[in-house]
Amino acid sequence: MSTLIQFVANYDDLSTDKGFQFKFHCDKCRNGYMSRFQPSAIGIAGSLLQAASSLFGGLGGAENAAYHIQRAVGGKAHDSALETAVAEGKQQFKQCTHCGHWVCPDVCWNHSAGLCETCAPDEQEELRTQQAQATKEQIYTKTRERDYTQNLDFLNRDALSQCPSCQAKLTAGQKFCPGCGTPNPAAQAQARHCTGCGTALKPEQKFCGECGTKN
Repeated sequence: MSTLIQFVANYDDLSTDKGFQFKFHCDKCRNGYMSRFQPSAIGIAGSLLQAASSLFGGLGGAENAAYHIQRAVGGKAHDSALETAVAEGKQQFKQCTHCGHWVCPDVCWNHSAGLCETCAPDEQEELRTQQAQATKEQIYTKTRERDYTQNLDFLNRDALSQCPSCQAKLTAGQKFCPGCGTPNPAAQAQARHCTGCGTALKPEQKFCGECGTKN
């Protein structure tokens, strides 16, 4: 009967034909621990055969044979290497007796409670987290209670336009841009002056109120 191997829920198998290596992860934050590399005897033999093949111009199927030997015994060698790596990796993590998860001791373990921080959050960390969350929610609420658009003319009743030179906002009554001094085309087009005395006229005026000249 196969024996139960613990601590293999979260790991990456980095093994190659040269040997075996595994990276184990914390169940909570995914911090990792990489086991020591365990050379494969068959992998070493294969490398020697490959080197010999290079030196002597090829040994027929020697390299192929090493590959097939590796496949034949790789399963057993791999399982043994994994067991060794698990025994090594378990020393770097702590198992929570409440949820069963293996977590890293530096970040995800509550030492005073003897449980992982998912089951027993650190009180000060949890308090700061909730305060930060509450602050975020209050900022969200209060910024939406204030009207930031009350001074905007959505209907453009003030006939807002842009300066053709610097794109500053202009009203129809502004003859020149306050930002760069460029004449306001809209104001220039709307401005009327008496042809007799030069007095400014309103759009609906037909006669000048100063000299009586018809315009």
